[in-house]
Amino acid sequence: MNSVGSECNDMKRDYDQCFNKWFSEKFLKGDRADEACTPLFKKYQSCVKVSLTDSPAFPTSGSRRKESNEGKGHKRRGCGKNYSGYKQ
Repeated sequence: MNSVGSECNDMKRDYDQCFNKWFSEKFLKGDRADEACTPLFKKYQSCVKVSLTDSPAFPTSGSRRKESNEGKGHKRRGCGKNYSGYKQ
């Protein structure tokens, strides 16, 4: 399966290979130390975050919230109070 961003496919493949090897050769034999693939995961994770941030198909939740609530109070479901200055 490809990554969310095509520029991350090679990093995903490298991480998947590392994880599958670790899982079959270490984890299933009782060795729970998982540091071997951490650098590959962090590199892949960083690439995905950039890819999602740059993609118009996946606007950041903060920008979507700001656009949808701009200029009006935001009612939280079930409490009936108006939170026009609500920030997260």
